[in-house]
Amino acid sequence: MSAYTVRLYQQRDAEEMHAAALESVAEVYPWMAWCHRRYSLDEARQWVAVQEKLAKQGMAYEFAILGEGGRFLGGCGINQISTANRFANLGYWVRTSAMGRGVAPAAARLVAEYAFRKTDLIRLEIVCAAANTRSQRVAEKVGAVREGVLRSRLLLPTGPSDAVMYSLVRPN
Repeated sequence: MSAYTVRLYQQRDAEEMHAAALESVAEVYPWMAWCHRRYSLDEARQWVAVQEKLAKQGMAYEFAILGEGGRFLGGCGINQISTANRFANLGYWVRTSAMGRGVAPAAARLVAEYAFRKTDLIRLEIVCAAANTRSQRVAEKVGAVREGVLRSRLLLPTGPSDAVMYSLVRPN
């Protein structure tokens, strides 16, 4: 049993998400441009409000990762859903002060279980920048299969980047 839980974002998460993002700019920004030094509380509130609507519409499912005492540790979500082919992206980020403790693998497992239990998705893709070895280790820890390197697949703050594609498929 994991010490970590996930739940769909709620508006009350915006302030803690904002604080966690600002704490984590040095580690997260190189891979996720939204997590920048000037990330505002208004941006966090707007993002959470949009995620609540998208979840209700079945268009994305973004989860707050919570630790002991309900402390906000990061986010993990299913987005970029292709209804025609029944696959989606699985992404995650963890605040700096919680890195290296198994938070991301625990959350990714919980969110993948949710996806395969509550949706008709048959495939989840984890697309990591080729240089983002931490994220690749998370994918491997959750049992995702490495499928290959995609050239110039991601646009990072530094420019186009090759990415490693991993996948999880619905258990039979």
